[in-house]
Amino acid sequence: MIRHSEINAKSLRAKLRLGEIQWGGNARLKIYGTLKCKSGKRTKKENRVFFKDESRAMEAGFRPCGHCLNAKYQLWKNRKQLPGPWTSRG
Repeated sequence: MIRHSEINAKSLRAKLRLGEIQWGGNARLKIYGTLKCKSGKRTKKENRVFFKDESRAMEAGFRPCGHCLNAKYQLWKNRKQLPGPWTSRG
């Protein structure tokens, strides 16, 4: 995970060009999405983070964006609503 506030513009462009950054996220909300997402583009610089791939975002505890990754978000949301063995239903 790379924090936008900790990288200069030249390094950021180089990492984008080399494919070292392919996903963006909001560190405060723990949401990740595409770099072209309108919601992600509105994220404040101090909250913006970058990832090489989706698996690294998920390992960091981020969830998919409901706008640019709606299908993946719906899967994530449905999984969160399923009762687990720790849930008492009775």
